[in-house]
Amino acid sequence: MYFILIAIFFALTAKLYAYDDHDFQVWNTDTQEFKVDKKTKIALEEEFRWGNNAQQFFYQHYDVGIFHDLLKWLNVGGGYRQIYDLVNGSFEPCYEPYLNATLLGDFKGFKLEDRNRMEYNEFDYKIDFWRYRNKFTLKFPWKFTKMEIQPYVSDEMFLVFGQPSTQFNQNRFSAGFDMTIIKNLKVGIYYMLQSSKGTGGVWKDANVLGTKIKLAF
Repeated sequence: MYFILIAIFFALTAKLYAYDDHDFQVWNTDTQEFKVDKKTKIALEEEFRWGNNAQQFFYQHYDVGIFHDLLKWLNVGGGYRQIYDLVNGSFEPCYEPYLNATLLGDFKGFKLEDRNRMEYNEFDYKIDFWRYRNKFTLKFPWKFTKMEIQPYVSDEMFLVFGQPSTQFNQNRFSAGFDMTIIKNLKVGIYYMLQSSKGTGGVWKDANVLGTKIKLAF
Protein backbone atom coordinates (compact mmCIF):
# COMPACT_ATOMS: atom_id res chain seq x y z
CA MET A 1 0.00 0.00 0.00
CA TYR A 2 2.91 2.36 0.76
CA PHE A 3 4.30 1.98 -2.78
CA ILE A 4 0.81 2.44 -4.29
CA LEU A 5 0.30 5.70 -2.37
CA ILE A 6 3.68 6.98 -3.60
CA ALA A 7 2.71 6.16 -7.18
CA ILE A 8 -0.66 7.93 -6.84
CA PHE A 9 1.09 11.01 -5.44
CA PHE A 10 3.41 11.18 -8.44
CA ALA A 11 0.46 10.61 -10.78
CA LEU A 12 -1.36 13.65 -9.38
CA THR A 13 1.67 15.93 -9.36
CA ALA A 14 2.78 14.86 -12.83
CA LYS A 15 -0.28 16.53 -14.39
CA LEU A 16 1.43 19.89 -13.83
CA TYR A 17 4.17 19.06 -16.31
CA ALA A 18 4.40 18.58 -20.07
CA TYR A 19 4.25 15.13 -21.68
CA ASP A 20 7.98 15.02 -22.37
CA ASP A 21 9.13 15.76 -18.80
CA HIS A 22 7.83 14.41 -15.47
CA ASP A 23 5.11 12.64 -17.40
CA PHE A 24 2.89 10.11 -15.63
CA GLN A 25 2.81 6.78 -17.45
CA VAL A 26 1.19 3.37 -17.00
CA TRP A 27 3.00 0.20 -18.09
CA ASN A 28 1.55 -3.32 -18.12
CA THR A 29 3.68 -6.45 -18.61
CA ASP A 30 2.24 -9.95 -19.14
CA THR A 31 4.52 -13.00 -18.99
CA GLN A 32 3.95 -16.70 -19.64
CA GLU A 33 6.66 -19.17 -18.58
CA PHE A 34 6.93 -22.82 -19.66
CA LYS A 35 9.33 -25.27 -18.05
CA VAL A 36 11.36 -27.38 -20.47
CA ASP A 37 13.12 -29.18 -17.59
CA LYS A 38 14.24 -28.36 -14.05
CA LYS A 39 16.86 -25.88 -15.26
CA THR A 40 15.40 -24.54 -18.50
CA LYS A 41 12.35 -22.44 -19.32
CA ILE A 42 10.82 -20.62 -22.26
CA ALA A 43 9.29 -17.20 -21.59
CA LEU A 44 6.80 -15.19 -23.65
CA GLU A 45 6.24 -11.53 -22.79
CA GLU A 46 3.99 -8.70 -23.95
CA GLU A 47 4.25 -5.11 -22.68
CA PHE A 48 2.05 -2.08 -23.30
CA ARG A 49 2.70 1.54 -22.27
CA TRP A 50 0.54 4.66 -22.02
CA GLY A 51 1.98 8.18 -21.69
CA ASN A 52 0.82 11.81 -21.76
CA ASN A 53 -0.60 11.34 -18.25
CA ALA A 54 -1.63 7.79 -19.26
CA GLN A 55 -3.89 9.08 -22.05
CA GLN A 56 -1.86 8.02 -25.10
CA PHE A 57 -0.92 4.47 -26.07
CA PHE A 58 2.66 4.84 -27.35
CA TYR A 59 4.60 1.55 -27.01
CA GLN A 60 4.21 -2.23 -27.28
CA HIS A 61 6.60 -5.15 -27.45
CA TYR A 62 6.40 -8.92 -27.90
CA ASP A 63 9.22 -11.11 -26.63
CA VAL A 64 10.23 -14.76 -26.73
CA GLY A 65 13.30 -16.14 -24.94
CA ILE A 66 14.86 -19.28 -23.54
CA PHE A 67 16.79 -19.31 -20.24
CA HIS A 68 18.92 -21.94 -18.51
CA ASP A 69 20.42 -22.26 -15.02
CA LEU A 70 23.99 -23.00 -16.05
CA LEU A 71 25.22 -22.89 -12.44
CA LYS A 72 23.56 -22.31 -9.07
CA TRP A 73 24.63 -18.67 -9.28
CA LEU A 74 24.42 -18.12 -13.07
CA ASN A 75 21.47 -18.07 -15.47
CA VAL A 76 22.11 -17.58 -19.19
CA GLY A 77 19.79 -17.15 -22.13
CA GLY A 78 18.72 -15.18 -25.14
CA GLY A 79 15.76 -14.23 -27.22
CA TYR A 80 14.10 -11.87 -29.63
CA ARG A 81 11.93 -8.81 -28.98
CA GLN A 82 9.70 -7.09 -31.54
CA ILE A 83 9.02 -3.47 -30.54
CA TYR A 84 6.57 -0.91 -31.90
CA ASP A 85 7.09 2.76 -30.91
CA LEU A 86 4.71 5.59 -31.71
CA VAL A 87 6.63 7.94 -34.04
CA ASN A 88 4.92 10.86 -35.80
CA GLY A 89 1.49 9.32 -35.33
CA SER A 90 2.27 5.76 -36.48
CA PHE A 91 3.86 2.71 -34.87
CA GLU A 92 7.38 2.05 -36.17
CA PRO A 93 9.13 -1.32 -35.63
CA CYS A 94 12.38 -2.15 -33.86
CA TYR A 95 13.95 -5.61 -34.27
CA GLU A 96 15.87 -6.61 -31.15
CA PRO A 97 17.77 -9.88 -30.57
CA TYR A 98 19.49 -10.12 -27.18
CA LEU A 99 21.70 -12.25 -24.91
CA ASN A 100 21.44 -12.42 -21.10
CA ALA A 101 23.74 -13.45 -18.26
CA THR A 102 22.26 -13.11 -14.76
CA LEU A 103 24.28 -13.51 -11.56
CA LEU A 104 22.28 -14.85 -8.61
CA GLY A 105 23.02 -14.60 -4.89
CA ASP A 106 21.53 -14.90 -1.42
CA PHE A 107 22.62 -12.91 1.62
CA LYS A 108 20.80 -13.52 4.92
CA GLY A 109 17.53 -14.14 3.11
CA PHE A 110 17.92 -11.24 0.66
CA LYS A 111 17.76 -12.39 -2.97
CA LEU A 112 20.24 -10.67 -5.27
CA GLU A 113 20.02 -10.60 -9.06
CA ASP A 114 22.42 -8.86 -11.44
CA ARG A 115 21.16 -9.16 -15.02
CA ASN A 116 23.52 -8.25 -17.85
CA ARG A 117 21.94 -7.89 -21.29
CA MET A 118 23.53 -7.12 -24.66
CA GLU A 119 21.05 -6.28 -27.41
CA TYR A 120 21.06 -5.08 -31.00
CA ASN A 121 18.41 -2.53 -32.03
CA GLU A 122 17.61 -2.45 -35.75
CA PHE A 123 15.27 0.22 -37.16
CA ASP A 124 13.65 1.10 -40.48
CA TYR A 125 13.55 4.83 -39.72
CA LYS A 126 16.80 5.68 -37.87
CA ILE A 127 20.37 4.49 -37.22
CA ASP A 128 20.79 1.04 -35.62
CA PHE A 129 22.77 0.64 -32.41
CA TRP A 130 24.05 -1.82 -29.80
CA ARG A 131 22.98 -1.40 -26.19
CA TYR A 132 24.13 -2.84 -22.87
CA ARG A 133 21.68 -3.01 -19.96
CA ASN A 134 22.54 -3.84 -16.35
CA LYS A 135 19.69 -4.43 -13.89
CA PHE A 136 20.36 -5.07 -10.21
CA THR A 137 17.43 -6.31 -8.11
CA LEU A 138 17.23 -6.76 -4.34
CA LYS A 139 14.31 -8.87 -3.08
CA PHE A 140 13.60 -8.55 0.63
CA PRO A 141 13.24 -11.73 2.72
CA TRP A 142 9.83 -10.79 4.15
CA LYS A 143 6.55 -12.17 2.83
CA PHE A 144 3.24 -10.82 4.10
CA THR A 145 -0.22 -12.43 4.25
CA LYS A 146 -1.27 -15.66 2.56
CA MET A 147 -0.53 -14.09 -0.83
CA GLU A 148 3.19 -13.90 0.10
CA ILE A 149 3.53 -10.20 -0.71
CA GLN A 150 7.27 -9.64 -1.18
CA PRO A 151 8.81 -6.15 -1.64
CA TYR A 152 11.82 -5.39 -3.82
CA VAL A 153 13.88 -2.54 -5.25
CA SER A 154 15.83 -2.46 -8.50
CA ASP A 155 17.96 -0.18 -10.64
CA GLU A 156 18.70 -0.54 -14.34
CA MET A 157 21.19 1.48 -16.40
CA PHE A 158 21.44 1.67 -20.21
CA LEU A 159 24.65 2.16 -22.19
CA VAL A 160 24.33 2.84 -25.94
CA PHE A 161 27.24 2.22 -28.32
CA GLY A 162 28.00 4.38 -31.33
CA GLN A 163 25.07 6.84 -31.64
CA PRO A 164 27.19 8.85 -32.46
CA SER A 165 29.33 7.95 -29.41
CA THR A 166 29.11 5.51 -26.52
CA GLN A 167 27.03 7.04 -23.76
CA PHE A 168 24.95 6.35 -20.64
CA ASN A 169 21.51 7.55 -21.68
CA GLN A 170 18.87 6.04 -19.40
CA ASN A 171 18.29 4.86 -15.82
CA ARG A 172 15.28 3.19 -14.22
CA PHE A 173 14.84 3.00 -10.45
CA SER A 174 11.92 0.85 -9.27
CA ALA A 175 10.29 -0.11 -5.99
CA GLY A 176 7.36 -2.48 -5.70
CA PHE A 177 6.10 -5.86 -4.60
CA ASP A 178 5.05 -9.22 -6.05
CA MET A 179 2.33 -11.46 -4.69
CA THR A 180 0.97 -14.93 -5.39
CA ILE A 181 -2.71 -15.03 -6.33
CA ILE A 182 -2.85 -18.78 -6.92
CA LYS A 183 -0.12 -21.40 -7.33
CA ASN A 184 0.79 -20.55 -10.95
CA LEU A 185 -0.24 -16.89 -11.03
CA LYS A 186 1.78 -13.95 -9.69
CA VAL A 187 0.91 -10.25 -9.82
CA GLY A 188 3.23 -7.31 -9.20
CA ILE A 189 2.79 -3.56 -8.70
CA TYR A 190 5.65 -1.06 -8.81
CA TYR A 191 6.61 2.59 -9.09
CA MET A 192 9.44 3.51 -11.47
CA LEU A 193 11.39 6.72 -11.92
CA GLN A 194 12.74 6.65 -15.45
CA SER A 195 15.42 9.20 -16.36
CA SER A 196 16.32 9.53 -20.05
CA LYS A 197 18.87 11.63 -21.89
CA GLY A 198 17.19 13.41 -24.76
CA THR A 199 18.08 15.84 -27.52
CA GLY A 200 20.84 18.25 -26.56
CA GLY A 201 21.90 16.11 -23.61
CA VAL A 202 18.93 17.20 -21.46
CA TRP A 203 17.76 14.62 -18.91
CA LYS A 204 14.00 14.16 -18.54
CA ASP A 205 12.01 12.06 -16.09
CA ALA A 206 8.89 9.93 -16.28
CA ASN A 207 6.90 8.62 -13.32
CA VAL A 208 5.62 5.13 -14.09
CA LEU A 209 2.95 3.09 -12.34
CA GLY A 210 3.51 -0.47 -13.48
CA THR A 211 1.68 -3.78 -13.21
CA LYS A 212 3.00 -7.26 -13.95
CA ILE A 213 1.10 -10.51 -14.44
CA LYS A 214 2.99 -13.82 -14.71
CA LEU A 215 1.62 -17.27 -15.47
CA ALA A 216 4.02 -20.19 -14.90
CA PHE A 217 3.34 -23.67 -16.28
